[in-house]
Amino acid sequence: QVHLVESGGGLVQPGESLRLTCTASGRFTNYRMGWFRQAPGKEREFVATISWRLGQPLYADSVKGRFSISRDQAKNTGYLQMNNLQPDDTAVYYCGGGDTTGKYYSTWGQGSQVTVSS
Repeated sequence: QVHLVESGGGLVQPGESLRLTCTASGRFTNYRMGWFRQAPGKEREFVATISWRLGQPLYADSVKGRFSISRDQAKNTGYLQMNNLQPDDTAVYYCGGGDTTGKYYSTWGQGSQVTVSS
């Protein structure tokens, strides 16, 4: 079974940037890779997803224009570039492997903490 590992989180000030990386332990065979986040006391929410073969992205309205999702098929790695981070972006970010519908994710990483604070 392929495992996913997130990295790249940290503590930044408002307006700064971070890039999260999601690396698969083997060949990534899911239809899509998605990023979700969960803030304290809140449910996990969708952030962005990308179809693995075609590279088509989709974003939550809250991050559109600030975040960019991409992938490197040869490296079995996905990325989430996050610009102009705001305190509301503070959360644990998870990457997952999803199906064609985008409704079901069968593989998850352990999460990476992103904290935005002045």
